[in-house]
Amino acid sequence: MTDAISSILSQIRAHEMRAGGALAEAPLGNAIAVDGAGRGNQVGAPGFGQALSNAIDKVSQTQANAGALQQAFELGDPRADLARVMVAMQQSQVAFRATVEVRNRLVQAYQDVMNMPI
Repeated sequence: MTDAISSILSQIRAHEMRAGGALAEAPLGNAIAVDGAGRGNQVGAPGFGQALSNAIDKVSQTQANAGALQQAFELGDPRADLARVMVAMQQSQVAFRATVEVRNRLVQAYQDVMNMPI
């Protein structure tokens, strides 16, 4: 199962890099710059909560776009052909499944931490 998740995540990253999306351009960690007084300042990288929120918003946007394209196809819009609708629906399905898998992993990690002996 771990191999399947890793495979899906690598496919998502490859797709984002091909599309030139925000995830391909975002740094992997939080960069901290230290000024002359030794104080650390955050440099442009969002925190975990912001990154998670952005990812969920992106999934929601993908689902909304797929729904709009599906509705346009059903109404007979000539620009919405069946192939585009099916690809958009599959993209939204993969994005949703990946989001659910990340949620499951976070819940499992939380439960593991809570069950650790002190």
